[in-house]
Amino acid sequence: MTAKELARETRKQRRLEILGTDNPRCGTCGHSRWQAIEKHHPADHGRDDMTAMICRNCHRVLSDDQKDHPAFDPNADAMLDSIGHFLLGLADMLRLVIERLYAFGLALIERAAAPAEGGQ
Repeated sequence: MTAKELARETRKQRRLEILGTDNPRCGTCGHSRWQAIEKHHPADHGRDDMTAMICRNCHRVLSDDQKDHPAFDPNADAMLDSIGHFLLGLADMLRLVIERLYAFGLALIERAAAPAEGGQ
């Protein structure tokens, strides 16, 4: 193994250790390259420790969506605030999944309507 290959493998193993799996996959779009998978805090960073594996593209979308969630209220019940923000973050993630499912459904219907190969 060359020095370059060894360095890449070392980076890969560190990343997989951080992610906690040898087979990382984006929870919203299914992307699976280890270099592009990150941990996302659905309740927003600092409100809850729970994370989900998300690719960098989906992570940017979801983090931007969180900017539209209600602002921190120091007088609010911390647990209820955390749960509420988690549910909003989960809804954001599910919205991305639903968009993908809708696109897949349309693609399947389109494919089903296409003439079969062989001229049937």
